[in-house]
Parts: sequence; structure tokens; C-alpha cells
Amino acid sequence: MTKQSSPDVLSWPTSSTSRDESLEPVLARLAATFAAAGHQLYLVGGVVRDQLLGRPSPDLDLTTDAVPADVRRLTSDTRPDAVYDVGEKFGTIGLVFEGRTVEITTFRSEVYERGSRKPQVQYGVSLAEDLARRDFTINAMARDLRTGEIVDPFGGRDDLHAGLIRAVGVPYERFVEDPLRLLRAARFAAQLGFGLHHETLPAIRAQARLLKTISRERAADELNKILLSPRPAFGIRLAVTLGLMRYIIPEIITLSGVSQRPMHHKDVFEHTLGVLKNAPPDLLVRWASLLHDIAKPQTKSVHDGQVHFFGHEEVGARMSMRILSGLRYDQSFVRRVAKLIRMHLRVNSYSSEWTDGAIRRLVREAGDELAPLIALSRADVTSYREERVRAAAMRADEFERRCEKLLAEEDIARMQSPLDGHDLMALFGQGPGRWIQEIKDYLLTLVLDGELAQEDRERATALAVAFAQERDTKGAADEPAHPRDEAAAPPAVKTASGSPAES
Repeated sequence: MTKQSSPDVLSWPTSSTSRDESLEPVLARLAATFAAAGHQLYLVGGVVRDQLLGRPSPDLDLTTDAVPADVRRLTSDTRPDAVYDVGEKFGTIGLVFEGRTVEITTFRSEVYERGSRKPQVQYGVSLAEDLARRDFTINAMARDLRTGEIVDPFGGRDDLHAGLIRAVGVPYERFVEDPLRLLRAARFAAQLGFGLHHETLPAIRAQARLLKTISRERAADELNKILLSPRPAFGIRLAVTLGLMRYIIPEIITLSGVSQRPMHHKDVFEHTLGVLKNAPPDLLVRWASLLHDIAKPQTKSVHDGQVHFFGHEEVGARMSMRILSGLRYDQSFVRRVAKLIRMHLRVNSYSSEWTDGAIRRLVREAGDELAPLIALSRADVTSYREERVRAAAMRADEFERRCEKLLAEEDIARMQSPLDGHDLMALFGQGPGRWIQEIKDYLLTLVLDGELAQEDRERATALAVAFAQERDTKGAADEPAHPRDEAAAPPAVKTASGSPAES
């Protein structure tokens, strides 16, 4: 345990910390207003931690002995841009100053009933009581806004210097109070690069199963913060080694020990962490990085000494949808992650021999996810061999340049068959059916390949008739398409999409 050598009250080090200068006058005005009314007001929690570390903080949390009704009355004189209830039943009032949110919460003491994750919130009578209910010592410090003194009853500043995450008081009690703190420990470790205190770590391992009682939305929020941290791979590894991942995404655990030899030197879990480490700090790309090979354990096969994972991208896309839906993610986000996983092998299979048509088809299929797909593909190269990494980077660069060139020349997303479903039904005298999409796909492929102009309806008509004749000759699932006017000889059959659909 870190020795607590510092007193409970410390001076605020104005020269060594990053302070939010723009809001200092606002905070000073609030402090003076509360003091004049006989109330205390402290900056508390994460913002104090971040200021001591010289880090920017998104949070401005204050705590006071004033009850919410008094907070509303006192803050009205400070002219906030807006006032709203963050959770008045929990004693929290939100204010907006210059676009920044300031939350003021009445001193609290929380009592958790056994088996319940929802605290019974009671107003506290002292700052010490309020700080004692917090999760970790580095979050259990307060700053007196009038004097600049730091109140640190649990040695949080020492733990900051030591780089430790340590639970306030008895670790087992803190985690029983709110099991989400188990995952928050891994999140703070990933965000700050800290280790876990030797009494806190075993308590997390012993109580990991309590995560089963936490809502999926709360767990997902912490996972997002881990994935967007400076050390996402470290945070995920920690969640696995502490036994937490078993109760959130157990599929991640199955990646460990799944060999990819002879192609890869790492097992699937280590490769996944490497991809996550390489990925840019974008939530979509990092979730896709974490789950892109999630189906490899289920799809692994060995033939003639070669390891294969046939179809793992398609199976993985379906698994990712189930996993993320279970974590209550928005379905639009779920589909976007699944799309990246389904397509994640495509860019790294690029070669200079690809035609412009092949590039256009991939660009069209990727749609709005083209840039994230390229980012994921770059991250997916984790070889120790520098020449392999360089070669993959050069391929990705060339692919990206060709995409940019083609996109600058034409709106690929709006390219379409010169003939639509109504045109084809009129041409062949036939009703709707799968045959329409087959012909439209064929004509669109010719457009994407630069072999047919979108506006050339006459030639498209001749090609459609020829395609239908060849289709009739080979046999088709629908009734044969008999054109009213016969035309040109059948060309080689190509399709832009294999998905059956009607017009």
C-alpha cells in the first residue's frame, strides 16, 4: 500500500497543473456567492484528479452542503446560460456557462440494500462523508474554490504520484455497492496508464461475477471509454485477466490460444490487441477492431498443414450484431460495425492489377464506411516483419489514392443501370421478379467497369436482350424473359451484386 505521507489538506499547486482559466472567474463567483450565504462549495472528483495530472477534464463537478432548492436560488445570481435538473432526486443541479456544463451536487451519503444496485441517496452533512462514498482514492479529492486547498482524506494524491488505482476504504465493500466500479478500474488504468493497488486487484478478481447485475448500457458506456482511451489494448487485456470480460463479451476470451500459424506469429487474441493498438481513436473503428476476428475460433480448420478461417468475416459480422445488440447499441451503429467486419479482408487483398471497375464496386459497397474500412485495414497489419508492414501500407496508400481519384471524377454511389425495373418490364412484357435485379446488376457492372455509359439506353437495351437470351439458354429460376425485339449477341455474364431483389 502507498504510504500516506501528505496531510488531509494540501495547497493547490498553481504552477504545475492545467487549470481551466476561462471558467475560473465563474467558479470564483459561485464560491463567493455560496460563502456569503454560509455554504461550502468544492470542486470534486475527476476534475481535481485531472488538474493535478495536468490533463484536460470534460467534467466540472462541484459539491456543497446546500440543498437543491438553495442551489437553484444561489446560482440564479451568477447568471448561467441555462439551468436544468441532472437528477434533482439525487441532489444534482446542472448549469451551463459559456458552453461548459457545471454540475452541483449536495453532499451525499449512499446506502445500498443487499441485492440492489440502486442506492438510497441521503443528503450528507460533511465533505468527508461525501468523499468516503466515492470509488477510488484518486477520485476522492476536493478543491476549496476560495482557498485553493485540496482536501485529500484517503491519500489520493500519493496514489496519483505512484500511478495506482486504489479503492476507497475496504475494496470489497466499494465493489458490492456498485459493481460497475470493477470495470471502471480497468477504464481508469487504460486512460491513465496506472496499475492496480495490491489490495484492490484481488478484490476485483474475487467479485467479477457481480458484473452480471449491471445493466448492459452501463457496461457498454465503460467499454466505450476503454476503447477510446490512449491504451485500449491494455484496458481490454486487463478486463480479460481480471475475469471481467467473461461477464460482458465472453467471446473475447475464446480468442486466446487460437493459433494462426504459419501465416501469423500471434494467436488471435494477441493479434486483436495489436489491431486495437494500431486503430485510430474512433469508436466505430475500435469496436470493429475488437470484433473483426471474433468468429475465428468457430471457423478454424486445418488442411494440408495450412490454417484456414473460411467465412470468418461473414460469421463474425453476424456475431458482432448479436454482441452489440445485447449491449443495447443503436442498430445503426451495430450495422456499421458489422459491415466493416464483413468487408475487413477486402482492402488488404488489393493489388495494382485491380481494374477501376473493381475499385468502383468496392467503393460503392463500402459507401459511407470507406474511410473507416481503410483505417481498419491499415490497423489489421500487425506483423513483426517491417518489410511486410511497409508493403501493406504501400498497398493501402495506392488503393486510397485510386479511390480518391475515381471519387473526384464521378459520383460512384449514384451510378446505376441505364434501365430501371419499369423499363425492363416494359421491354420484356413480364411482371416483377428476381430476373429484373439480375439484368440490372449486369448492366450496372458494365457501367462500373466503364464499358457502358449510364445514359446509353439504346445499347443497354441491346445488352439486356442478349443477356436475357443467354439466361434463357442456360435456364433460370424465374419464367424466361422474352423480349419484344431481339438484338445483339450475348456478352460474357458479369454481375455487380449477388443479392436477389425486385425493382
